[in-house]
Amino acid sequence: MRKTILITGGAGFIGSNFIPFFLKKYSHYHIVNLDLLTYAGDINNLNEVEENAHYNFIKGDIRKADLLASLFEEYDFQGVIHFAAESHVDNSITGPAPFIQTNINGTFNLLETARKHWMEKPFAKKNKFEKARFHHISTDEVYGSLGETGLFTEETPYAPNSPYSASKAASDLLVRSYFHTYGLEVVTTNCSNNYGPKQHDEKLIPTIIRKALNGDAIPIYGDGKNVRDWLYVTDHCLGIDLVFHQGKAGETYNIGGKNERKNIDIALLICEMLDLQVPKSGGGDRNSYKEQITFVEDRAGHDKRYAIDASKIESQLGWKAVETFDTGIAKTVKWYSEKYLNQQ
Repeated sequence: MRKTILITGGAGFIGSNFIPFFLKKYSHYHIVNLDLLTYAGDINNLNEVEENAHYNFIKGDIRKADLLASLFEEYDFQGVIHFAAESHVDNSITGPAPFIQTNINGTFNLLETARKHWMEKPFAKKNKFEKARFHHISTDEVYGSLGETGLFTEETPYAPNSPYSASKAASDLLVRSYFHTYGLEVVTTNCSNNYGPKQHDEKLIPTIIRKALNGDAIPIYGDGKNVRDWLYVTDHCLGIDLVFHQGKAGETYNIGGKNERKNIDIALLICEMLDLQVPKSGGGDRNSYKEQITFVEDRAGHDKRYAIDASKIESQLGWKAVETFDTGIAKTVKWYSEKYLNQQ
C-alpha cells in the first residue's frame, strides 16, 4: 500500500538532496513537496524527480493554515518531514520577523493540522493513522556555543544566541509539547553544519568557491577561528531516513559528522584544492586563491564552536557517516567549481 507523505521545504538544500534519495530508495511512498520558493528554495534543484509519478510539487506557505488543512484533506498524509525554515543567521539579525513567522508559527500550523487530521483525541489516533509520524528537522545551533572542549548531546540545555536559533529552539519545544500533551507521534533531529551539492550560494563553502573563482575577496568573519562540525548532506539524509522509520517517538537524535574545522582552515583548504584544479595563470604563491582571503567584521553574537555527539543515533539506530571530510569536500569543491565555471 502506497503511503503519501508531506515534505516541507523540499526545494531547499537538504530537502532537495533528501527527496531524490528517498524516492530512489523506496517504491511505496508518494511525496508531496510543499515549498514557497523563497530565495533559499530552487525548483531546479529537483529537476531529476519532476517527472517521477510518485512526486508532486506544490508552491505554498506553511504559514497558511487553511492551505495545510486542504492538503491534508486531499492527500491524507501518513507522515510529515518538516524541513521548511528560514535559516540564514545574518538575515535573522537584520530582519528577525520572518524567522518567527515561519519557524515558529509555520511549525505550529503543521503540528496543529496533523493533530486534527490524525488524532481522535489526546493519545487516541484515528483509524489508519496509527503509524503517522511527524519528523522535525532542526539544528545544533539551538544549544548555543561550546568552549574549546565538549560536545552537544541530546541532553544539552538549550541556549540559542541568534533570532534564527531561538526560533528553531521554540519550534523544537512546540514539537515536544505535541508529543507530551496530545500523544502526537513526533521525532526531532538536530544536525551540525551540512555541506554538499545544491546549497545556497550565500553559505560559507559555496561563497569561498564562488568568490575565489570570480577573483573577489573571500570574506571570513572575525579571526576565522570559529569552529563548526561538518556533515555531508547525503549522510544527513541517511540519518533522517533512519529516524523517520526507526526512531523512538518523542525522542531527539543528534546527527553530526565528527569533522570539526575552523572557518579559516576550511577556506585555506578549498583554496589549495582550487590552486591544483583551476590554477590561476602564472602559478606560484602570489597567484594562490589564498591571497583573496579577507577578514571582515565579525557577525553579532557569533557562536564560537559547535560540535555534536552522535553516539545515540549510532548506537541505537546504527547510523554511520559514509563520507569523511576529505571525500566529502572533494565532491563538494568539484560540484561547485563546475557550476560557477559554467556561469562565467
